[in-house]
Amino acid sequence: MTTVRQSLNESIATLGERADAEALLLHVLGQPRSWLFAHAGDVLEPDVRTAFEALVARRGAGEPVAYITGRRGFWTLELEVTGATLIPRPETELLVELALERLPRDQACRVADLGTGSGAIALALASERPQAQVVATDASPDALAVARRNAQRLGMGNVRFVQGDWLAPLAGERFALVVSNPPYIESADPHLAQGDLRYEPAAALASGADGLDAIRRIAAAAPAQLEAGGWLLLEHGWNQGGAVRGLLREAGCVEVFTARDLEGRERVSGGRHGD
Repeated sequence: MTTVRQSLNESIATLGERADAEALLLHVLGQPRSWLFAHAGDVLEPDVRTAFEALVARRGAGEPVAYITGRRGFWTLELEVTGATLIPRPETELLVELALERLPRDQACRVADLGTGSGAIALALASERPQAQVVATDASPDALAVARRNAQRLGMGNVRFVQGDWLAPLAGERFALVVSNPPYIESADPHLAQGDLRYEPAAALASGADGLDAIRRIAAAAPAQLEAGGWLLLEHGWNQGGAVRGLLREAGCVEVFTARDLEGRERVSGGRHGD
């Protein structure tokens, strides 16, 4: 008979990654990670082991753990993700932090999240600022369906979802903050054919020859829909900070800045609409 520990160790050797193996086993078992400490010596039932090995094989072939389990943690939230959505990443939490610094805690305001995907950014902001009215757009109806399910499951009633490209479906509306994690990888980047990126929607990853097509569109359009003093915040690639700051200044933004992520890489740039 095979114990939980033995099966887990075999899978760690196969994948070369303990966290992935544990996540897949706990998904099959429907248990929290703390369960492993008390039950590592338990016998793993044959049907559970078979199901676990099938998931390990999928991960070994390159499929992301988040797509296998259908879940990914972001901020303080547990989100549904599918192949129609980008997998939320820890570095994007910097974008949430910077946005929250610019949103009042105890008064109403309007926020737009462009290209929302699973709804990660919009829902994180809505959870921290319950008096804010958040509207989230995405061109993909399948992605919006995931985001709506996340909002419903989390009980977020202050988020509205609209289908369309970036700000286009929000014509005539104005916001205290516009935020986006748009595609910003160069279309010819070889990384798009490697690792987890192979499984994620291309439209959510790549944006033109220099990766800046979507950011150009957003930076040019957003100031007209910002309230006086409102902020535009954009996530981007580690080598794009200078270019994005230039686009923000060209659009008339002031107090333009770039913030670095925990690895010291330029990750988010922003600017304020002049009064």
